[in-house]
Amino acid sequence: MLLGTYTLSNKGYRSKKSDMSINEKKKVWVVGHKNPDTDSICAAIAYANLKNQADGNRYEAKRAGELNEETKYVLDTFGVKSPGLITDVGAQVKDIEIRKTPGVSGKISLKRAWEMMKEQNVVTLPVTDKENNLEGLIITGDIATSYMDVYDNSILSRAKTQYQNIVDTLDGTMLCGNEHAYFMKGKVVVGSANPETMEQFLEDDDLVIMGNRYDAQICALESNASCIVIAGSPQVPKTIVKMAEEKHCVLITTDYDTYTAARLINQSMPIKFFMRREQLVTFETEEYIDEVREIMSKEKHRDFPVLDEDGKYIGMISRRNLLNMKKKQLILVDHNEKTQAVDGISGADILEIIDHHRIGSLETMSPVFFRNQPLGCTATIIYQMYQEQKVAIDKKVAGLLCSAILSDTLMYRSPTCTPLDKAVAEELAQIADINIEEHAKAMFQAGSDFGSKTPEEIFYQDFKTFSQDGVEFGVGQLSAMTQEELEQVRDKLLPYLRDVLVERKIEMVFVMLTNIIEETTYLICAGEKADDLVEKAYHVHKEGDYHVLKGVVSRKKQLIPMFMSAMQEQ
Repeated sequence: MLLGTYTLSNKGYRSKKSDMSINEKKKVWVVGHKNPDTDSICAAIAYANLKNQADGNRYEAKRAGELNEETKYVLDTFGVKSPGLITDVGAQVKDIEIRKTPGVSGKISLKRAWEMMKEQNVVTLPVTDKENNLEGLIITGDIATSYMDVYDNSILSRAKTQYQNIVDTLDGTMLCGNEHAYFMKGKVVVGSANPETMEQFLEDDDLVIMGNRYDAQICALESNASCIVIAGSPQVPKTIVKMAEEKHCVLITTDYDTYTAARLINQSMPIKFFMRREQLVTFETEEYIDEVREIMSKEKHRDFPVLDEDGKYIGMISRRNLLNMKKKQLILVDHNEKTQAVDGISGADILEIIDHHRIGSLETMSPVFFRNQPLGCTATIIYQMYQEQKVAIDKKVAGLLCSAILSDTLMYRSPTCTPLDKAVAEELAQIADINIEEHAKAMFQAGSDFGSKTPEEIFYQDFKTFSQDGVEFGVGQLSAMTQEELEQVRDKLLPYLRDVLVERKIEMVFVMLTNIIEETTYLICAGEKADDLVEKAYHVHKEGDYHVLKGVVSRKKQLIPMFMSAMQEQ
């Protein structure tokens, strides 16, 4: 986002020197599920790379949660930077059209502000300083109040009105005085009476509006007026001009008659005297539209200023702008369940889904490209798409895709692994120049290093939620090379599972502690009906803290389908 700098123009508003478009063409984010695993991250990176080569540099890999140790090891091994974190993809202020109403100086006159409103067809002007900080707002109602409800003849001086504003408002000419000086003391008087009468009400520093009457002008000067406005297209005698200079009195002439000049002069006051300064309702570019809409519904204002992350003013929005917001565009990989997707997914525009899981609950507003194959890993599908589009796979991408397959298939031990997964992994390993067995063991060891982590950090390394017939439950999975590692993590997690039920507002929670070498899962769980569900699905009884599920290593293929089937039979 390019933020413009502002300068004060001769019309009083701050014009942008550089392009400040925050509604520039946005990238498409390629993102996996929450609590991402290695496949989710590596598939997002590899697919974004493929799309950029085919469709320009518009695609960017993102992650919807913190990386686990296994994935960190993989990225470090192949020298790949972690994707940026996104926690919510709902529409934000920066996703809607922001009207670039320029900020104006608080010194400009009410008349000039009114003219600018008509020129720009707006009812609100933002008042900013030279650094583009928002100082206040002036709306048409404020100008109407100044014109209709002000009966105070000293308000012009209390508003510290600049003489230049008076000259501009009256389309006048300054014959003597400093146009940059201010009328700061005295009242506004119409000098229509004879000099003897005028002497009774004229005071020092008053501003006097009068016609081309020599004796009245002398009277005003002798009464120490600070400014005299002579109306009616006058030819002012040189003696009056000289006397005004000697008395440091500002002398202004105007073609308007006395009545019109008196009526217009209040419009020369600076808008900062009438602008709204307190309790301004502003929005930042990063704020989410749902929150903005709620706030707008409680306010009577029509327009609202938008500030950037540094608090600088950048434009205005109104309720009407919310109708034309541009949703964030996403490509989802390795999931198609709404409960597993990044927050705010309902407010995003999903373009594609690439996955290898069961068809879930995610709905889209329009048709999308959806590729779902019964394979052991999303990375295998991504590899196929590289081949189909005849795009070469470099060493880094090959390493990422191979690692994802080894992770998701537990180095081919998972029943989800297909011959194609294994063949693809072997080919990618050659491109990446890695030894599959050594690399896989190093990955798994990195992922099972639980010693320094909190129960929460361990639990959410690979956790997904599911729903069946209105019942929501969650399943996490942790894999290790030895039983000792699994027992250590069991002792950390068991007390934490009750907290998860409350935090996530789910009815049951399960954690698969999978021994990769034994190809056995030791299932721990919490929830009133959790043990019953396991026993019904697998016909096994609890052994201490575990349900021992021999030969079960896949959440996707061996656990979730059994749970779903058992729940449907209830």
